[in-house]
Amino acid sequence: MSIEYLVTHSGGFHADELLSSVILTRLFPQARLVRSRAAEWITPGPDRIIYDVGGAYDADARIFDHHQRGAPLRDDGQPLSSFGLVWRHFGLDYLASFGLPSDALPQLHAKFDEGFVLPVDLVDNGALEPSSAGVLAGMTLPVLLETLKPVFDRGGPEAEAQAFDTALGIARAFVEARIARYGAKLRAEAMALEAIAKAGAGHVLELPMGMPFRAAIDKAGADHLLFVVSPRDKDWTLGGIRKGDEGFELRADLPAAWAGLTGAELEAASGVPGAKFCHNARFIAAAATREAALAMADLAVREAMVEKA
Repeated sequence: MSIEYLVTHSGGFHADELLSSVILTRLFPQARLVRSRAAEWITPGPDRIIYDVGGAYDADARIFDHHQRGAPLRDDGQPLSSFGLVWRHFGLDYLASFGLPSDALPQLHAKFDEGFVLPVDLVDNGALEPSSAGVLAGMTLPVLLETLKPVFDRGGPEAEAQAFDTALGIARAFVEARIARYGAKLRAEAMALEAIAKAGAGHVLELPMGMPFRAAIDKAGADHLLFVVSPRDKDWTLGGIRKGDEGFELRADLPAAWAGLTGAELEAASGVPGAKFCHNARFIAAAATREAALAMADLAVREAMVEKA
């Protein structure tokens, strides 16, 4: 496919064509982005992709509008904006361009669609009002992006083009940050699964650094794990593991005798040289060395198992 032009409408911009532009400009970096409503630009051709303008949706002709009668809908009947249409047809290729594992792409595509694309689609079609966010209404991404449009008496083609470019860069930063987090979670899951295998039947998971680990524990069915140890800056942390994704209840708390203690007091209460801190809520503690953190973890496990008995 030799795409020379990415065509969307001129004038005021919205989140849907901005975010569509984020996807398409990465996939077709050589293409010129054209903002126009002129017929010669918004008529389909083999050298262009047209979106959020043109009055038609035809993936084969590479035109992705949603303003016409009989506009496309999601399988569940919810409306699509140009962003939803572009994501439907180009999202997998966009994710692949970041080097994410191919077997994870369908799941990530669906996850991003549900959590990021769908809200934009709904707001753009008037099916969801930003005001539903209450006091945060003005802080939603579609609203924030639109605030970058030129004000009424400072407009004109040059001002609009400059504002669009500024907004596009900001929109790109948000999308790429979300994708980067997906990639980070996948890497963390792989590292945590390796650590879980190494832990075997033990009750302490030792990680090489602080990272998301909940998904790996669930995937491995590691219900026996009670505490996590990992380095943080110059110290080591010992933390509990939440029972589920919701709430803060832990599988096991750190010993009650440690609650709120620091330094020498915690060393005396635990009997572990190098013990530095235990939160009063008993969900996290810190130690000066790996050996001290593991010793504290061993004591915490023993007490937890007595309580469970």
